[in-house]
Amino acid sequence: MINIYCDESCHLEHDNAHAMIMGAISCPAEHREKVYNDIRSIKQKHGLSSWTEIKWTGVSPSKIDFYLEILDYFYSTDVLSFRAVVLKDKENLNHARYNQGSHDLWYYKTYFYLLDAMIDYSGEYRIFIDLKDTCGGPRVKKLHEVLCNNQYDFRHEVIKEIVQIKSHESEVLQLTDFIMGAVGYYHNGHYNAPGSSSAKNEIVRSLTEKYGNAVRFGTPRGEKKFNVFLW
Repeated sequence: MINIYCDESCHLEHDNAHAMIMGAISCPAEHREKVYNDIRSIKQKHGLSSWTEIKWTGVSPSKIDFYLEILDYFYSTDVLSFRAVVLKDKENLNHARYNQGSHDLWYYKTYFYLLDAMIDYSGEYRIFIDLKDTCGGPRVKKLHEVLCNNQYDFRHEVIKEIVQIKSHESEVLQLTDFIMGAVGYYHNGHYNAPGSSSAKNEIVRSLTEKYGNAVRFGTPRGEKKFNVFLW
Protein backbone atom coordinates (compact mmCIF):
# COMPACT_ATOMS: atom_id res chain seq x y z
CA MET A 1 0.00 0.00 0.00
CA ILE A 2 1.29 3.46 -0.97
CA ASN A 3 0.06 6.63 0.71
CA ILE A 4 0.12 9.86 -1.32
CA TYR A 5 -0.12 13.21 0.48
CA CYS A 6 -1.24 16.20 -1.60
CA ASP A 7 -1.24 19.95 -1.13
CA GLU A 8 -1.59 23.10 -3.20
CA SER A 9 -0.26 26.66 -3.29
CA CYS A 10 -1.59 29.81 -4.97
CA HIS A 11 -4.64 27.88 -6.16
CA LEU A 12 -7.15 30.71 -5.73
CA GLU A 13 -8.27 32.39 -8.94
CA HIS A 14 -7.55 35.99 -7.92
CA ASP A 15 -4.67 35.84 -5.43
CA ASN A 16 -2.15 37.91 -7.45
CA ALA A 17 0.17 34.92 -7.92
CA HIS A 18 1.41 34.10 -11.42
CA ALA A 19 1.95 30.38 -10.86
CA MET A 20 -0.21 27.74 -9.22
CA ILE A 21 1.47 24.66 -7.76
CA MET A 22 0.08 21.32 -6.70
CA GLY A 23 2.43 18.90 -5.01
CA ALA A 24 2.42 15.39 -3.58
CA ILE A 25 4.73 13.05 -1.71
CA SER A 26 4.33 9.28 -1.84
CA CYS A 27 5.34 7.04 1.05
CA PRO A 28 4.77 3.29 1.49
CA ALA A 29 2.27 2.81 4.30
CA GLU A 30 4.59 0.49 6.21
CA HIS A 31 7.20 3.27 6.46
CA ARG A 32 4.82 6.01 7.53
CA GLU A 33 5.33 5.76 11.29
CA LYS A 34 9.12 5.68 10.95
CA VAL A 35 9.06 8.77 8.75
CA TYR A 36 6.76 10.55 11.21
CA ASN A 37 9.04 9.67 14.11
CA ASP A 38 12.21 10.64 12.24
CA ILE A 39 10.80 14.06 11.41
CA ARG A 40 9.58 14.60 14.96
CA SER A 41 13.07 13.74 16.22
CA ILE A 42 14.57 16.38 13.92
CA LYS A 43 12.11 18.91 15.30
CA GLN A 44 13.12 18.10 18.87
CA LYS A 45 16.82 18.18 17.97
CA HIS A 46 16.34 21.83 16.95
CA GLY A 47 14.45 22.73 20.12
CA LEU A 48 10.99 22.60 18.58
CA SER A 49 7.93 20.77 19.81
CA SER A 50 7.39 17.46 18.04
CA TRP A 51 3.99 18.86 17.03
CA THR A 52 5.38 22.01 15.40
CA GLU A 53 4.16 22.11 11.80
CA ILE A 54 6.68 22.12 8.96
CA LYS A 55 5.51 24.66 6.39
CA TRP A 56 7.00 26.90 3.75
CA THR A 57 5.69 30.04 5.42
CA GLY A 58 7.65 29.05 8.54
CA VAL A 59 11.06 29.19 6.81
CA SER A 60 13.12 31.96 8.40
CA PRO A 61 16.78 32.73 9.18
CA SER A 62 16.30 31.56 12.76
CA LYS A 63 15.06 28.14 11.56
CA ILE A 64 17.21 27.68 8.46
CA ASP A 65 19.34 24.90 9.97
CA PHE A 66 16.19 22.98 10.89
CA TYR A 67 14.66 23.32 7.43
CA LEU A 68 17.90 22.41 5.69
CA GLU A 69 18.08 19.24 7.78
CA ILE A 70 14.47 18.43 6.90
CA LEU A 71 15.39 18.84 3.23
CA ASP A 72 18.44 16.60 3.68
CA TYR A 73 16.14 14.01 5.27
CA PHE A 74 13.99 14.01 2.15
CA TYR A 75 17.06 13.69 -0.06
CA SER A 76 18.36 10.68 1.84
CA THR A 77 15.09 8.83 2.43
CA ASP A 78 14.51 6.55 -0.53
CA VAL A 79 10.90 5.73 0.37
CA LEU A 80 9.80 9.36 -0.15
CA SER A 81 9.12 10.70 -3.65
CA PHE A 82 7.89 14.17 -4.64
CA ARG A 83 5.94 15.38 -7.67
CA ALA A 84 4.63 18.84 -8.52
CA VAL A 85 2.46 20.26 -11.29
CA VAL A 86 3.20 23.93 -11.95
CA LEU A 87 0.79 26.09 -13.93
CA LYS A 88 3.17 28.87 -14.86
CA ASP A 89 0.71 31.49 -16.16
CA LYS A 90 -2.43 31.16 -14.07
CA GLU A 91 -3.68 34.60 -15.05
CA ASN A 92 -4.13 33.38 -18.65
CA LEU A 93 -6.67 30.72 -17.71
CA ASN A 94 -9.89 30.91 -19.73
CA HIS A 95 -12.30 28.34 -18.33
CA ALA A 96 -15.20 29.29 -20.63
CA ARG A 97 -13.14 29.07 -23.83
CA TYR A 98 -11.77 25.62 -23.04
CA ASN A 99 -14.97 24.18 -21.51
CA GLN A 100 -13.35 23.71 -18.10
CA GLY A 101 -16.31 24.80 -16.04
CA SER A 102 -15.57 26.76 -12.86
CA HIS A 103 -12.12 27.47 -11.46
CA ASP A 104 -12.89 25.08 -8.61
CA LEU A 105 -13.68 22.27 -11.05
CA TRP A 106 -10.48 22.98 -12.97
CA TYR A 107 -8.61 22.77 -9.65
CA TYR A 108 -9.64 19.14 -9.28
CA LYS A 109 -8.84 18.38 -12.92
CA THR A 110 -5.31 19.54 -12.15
CA TYR A 111 -5.22 17.03 -9.31
CA PHE A 112 -5.82 14.34 -11.91
CA TYR A 113 -2.67 15.39 -13.80
CA LEU A 114 -0.72 15.43 -10.56
CA LEU A 115 -1.78 11.99 -9.38
CA ASP A 116 -2.12 9.97 -12.58
CA ALA A 117 1.65 9.99 -13.13
CA MET A 118 2.27 8.77 -9.58
CA ILE A 119 0.02 5.75 -9.70
CA ASP A 120 1.07 2.30 -10.87
CA TYR A 121 -2.23 0.59 -11.55
CA SER A 122 -0.83 -2.75 -10.45
CA GLY A 123 -0.47 -1.38 -6.89
CA GLU A 124 -2.75 -0.11 -4.12
CA TYR A 125 -3.03 3.50 -2.93
CA ARG A 126 -4.62 5.77 -0.39
CA ILE A 127 -4.59 9.47 -1.20
CA PHE A 128 -4.74 12.22 1.41
CA ILE A 129 -5.55 15.78 0.33
CA ASP A 130 -5.02 18.84 2.49
CA LEU A 131 -8.40 20.11 3.63
CA LYS A 132 -9.25 23.02 1.32
CA ASP A 133 -12.73 23.96 2.53
CA THR A 134 -15.95 22.43 3.80
CA CYS A 135 -17.29 22.03 0.24
CA GLY A 136 -14.50 19.80 -1.04
CA GLY A 137 -16.08 16.45 -0.18
CA PRO A 138 -18.20 15.99 -3.34
CA ARG A 139 -15.30 17.04 -5.60
CA VAL A 140 -12.93 14.65 -3.84
CA LYS A 141 -15.44 11.86 -4.46
CA LYS A 142 -15.57 12.84 -8.14
CA LEU A 143 -11.77 12.89 -8.36
CA HIS A 144 -11.72 9.35 -6.97
CA GLU A 145 -14.18 8.24 -9.64
CA VAL A 146 -12.25 9.90 -12.47
CA LEU A 147 -8.91 8.42 -11.43
CA CYS A 148 -10.38 4.95 -11.05
CA ASN A 149 -12.46 5.01 -14.23
CA ASN A 150 -9.44 6.15 -16.25
CA GLN A 151 -7.86 2.76 -15.59
CA TYR A 152 -11.07 0.70 -15.35
CA ASP A 153 -10.63 0.41 -11.58
CA PHE A 154 -14.39 0.39 -11.10
CA ARG A 155 -14.20 -1.54 -7.84
CA HIS A 156 -11.61 0.85 -6.37
CA GLU A 157 -9.15 -2.00 -5.96
CA VAL A 158 -6.16 0.22 -6.85
CA ILE A 159 -7.13 3.59 -5.39
CA LYS A 160 -8.76 2.52 -2.16
CA GLU A 161 -9.84 5.97 -1.03
CA ILE A 162 -9.21 9.70 -1.28
CA VAL A 163 -9.81 11.64 1.92
CA GLN A 164 -9.23 15.16 3.16
CA ILE A 165 -7.08 15.67 6.26
CA LYS A 166 -5.64 18.64 8.14
CA SER A 167 -1.92 19.29 7.81
CA HIS A 168 -1.21 18.96 11.54
CA GLU A 169 -2.27 15.32 11.28
CA SER A 170 0.60 14.29 9.00
CA GLU A 171 4.31 15.07 8.91
CA VAL A 172 4.46 13.90 5.29
CA LEU A 173 1.72 16.34 4.29
CA GLN A 174 3.72 19.07 6.03
CA LEU A 175 6.81 18.03 4.10
CA THR A 176 4.78 18.29 0.88
CA ASP A 177 3.81 21.88 1.77
CA PHE A 178 7.44 22.75 2.44
CA ILE A 179 8.98 21.38 -0.77
CA MET A 180 6.07 22.52 -2.92
CA GLY A 181 6.40 25.98 -1.42
CA ALA A 182 10.02 26.14 -2.53
CA VAL A 183 9.07 25.20 -6.10
CA GLY A 184 6.33 27.83 -6.07
CA TYR A 185 8.70 30.44 -4.66
CA TYR A 186 10.92 29.95 -7.69
CA HIS A 187 8.14 30.03 -10.28
CA ASN A 188 6.43 33.06 -8.78
CA GLY A 189 9.64 35.03 -9.30
CA HIS A 190 10.70 35.44 -5.66
CA TYR A 191 13.97 33.48 -5.77
CA ASN A 192 16.90 35.92 -5.41
CA ALA A 193 14.56 38.83 -6.13
CA PRO A 194 15.09 42.18 -4.37
CA GLY A 195 13.74 41.96 -0.84
CA SER A 196 13.37 38.18 -0.97
CA SER A 197 13.98 35.96 2.05
CA SER A 198 17.60 34.86 2.41
CA ALA A 199 16.45 31.69 4.19
CA LYS A 200 13.96 30.75 1.48
CA ASN A 201 16.56 31.52 -1.18
CA GLU A 202 18.88 29.07 0.56
CA ILE A 203 16.27 26.32 0.49
CA VAL A 204 15.62 26.82 -3.23
CA ARG A 205 19.37 26.92 -3.86
CA SER A 206 19.73 23.57 -2.12
CA LEU A 207 17.03 22.05 -4.34
CA THR A 208 18.58 23.40 -7.52
CA GLU A 209 22.03 22.16 -6.53
CA LYS A 210 20.63 18.72 -5.72
CA TYR A 211 18.37 18.26 -8.74
CA GLY A 212 19.98 20.50 -11.36
CA ASN A 213 17.48 22.23 -13.63
CA ALA A 214 14.50 20.14 -12.50
CA VAL A 215 12.93 23.04 -10.61
CA ARG A 216 13.36 25.45 -13.53
CA PHE A 217 12.66 23.26 -16.56
CA GLY A 218 10.80 20.26 -15.16
CA THR A 219 11.60 16.56 -15.46
CA PRO A 220 10.55 13.57 -17.56
CA ARG A 221 7.19 12.08 -16.52
CA GLY A 222 8.89 8.92 -15.27
CA GLU A 223 11.33 10.64 -12.90
CA LYS A 224 10.83 8.99 -9.51
CA LYS A 225 12.44 10.93 -6.67
CA PHE A 226 11.85 14.57 -7.61
CA ASN A 227 9.39 15.10 -10.45
CA VAL A 228 8.16 18.47 -11.77
CA PHE A 229 5.68 18.96 -14.60
CA LEU A 230 5.47 22.49 -16.03
CA TRP A 231 2.12 23.26 -17.59
